[in-house]
Amino acid sequence: MQDKTIRRRRLALLAVVVGSLLLLTVSFGDGSGGGVGTMQRGVSTVLTPIQEGASRALKPVRDGVGWVGDTLDAKGENEKLKAELGEARRRGADDDELKSENDQLRGLIDMNDRLQIQDMGLVAGRVIGRSPTVLNQEIKINQGSGQGIELGQPVINGQGLVGTVSTVGPNFALVRLVTDADFGAGAKISGSKVTGTVVPASGSPRELLMQYTEGRVNENQMVITSGTSDPEFASPFPPGVPIGKVTEIEDPGSDDQLVRVKPYVDVRNLDFVEVVTKLEVSG
Repeated sequence: MQDKTIRRRRLALLAVVVGSLLLLTVSFGDGSGGGVGTMQRGVSTVLTPIQEGASRALKPVRDGVGWVGDTLDAKGENEKLKAELGEARRRGADDDELKSENDQLRGLIDMNDRLQIQDMGLVAGRVIGRSPTVLNQEIKINQGSGQGIELGQPVINGQGLVGTVSTVGPNFALVRLVTDADFGAGAKISGSKVTGTVVPASGSPRELLMQYTEGRVNENQMVITSGTSDPEFASPFPPGVPIGKVTEIEDPGSDDQLVRVKPYVDVRNLDFVEVVTKLEVSG
């Protein structure tokens, strides 16, 4: 009898996983527009708690962190993350998977302090879904409009810029990654006045290109978001968020200078991210 019960539970879990994968395929392939997109958002709103539960069931060690992805006030953000770290340590931080999550939580704390963005309405969330295709580079998180998330808001983690919000539901959001074909961001070389636009490299899913640059650029220099000090042309990104490292310069010094950039964020290993919901214009 017990064996039959276990088998039924496993079959139910398998059905949820398969359904979630089908849902993700429709979601990432259709985008936010059209009838399929509207239907998907409604279905996804219902299935998000199930999808999140399936994600935890498939990786039980994640429960050790006891993550609560609610909106945190400015002063409470780092304290909450530190509390999660402490709880994870008490439950056995020697495990490789748990250690990876600890590192990501610690990275978020450090990045918040580094960028001084605690007052920008940070919403922390767990990644509960990933795009099943190479062309559509998106992830799904367990926070949505109910927590103040809107389209176009920037998303970061402890390594740097993750992407922007591309679709929003009441309790979930899709994030377009920096490696997605439709992504773009104003950028600059850290410590210099060289600016440009960062876009994904065609045919190279884990490489970025910095275009429209004027000035000297060297290998290994850091590329960061440029932000803006002009309210009329406000940037959707906070200034100074790390994007990647310069790996190669093509046609240096020419009008066609092209800078190749390796992103800092490992898009294949994302468990926790933060959405910046109250961006302030830099000055």
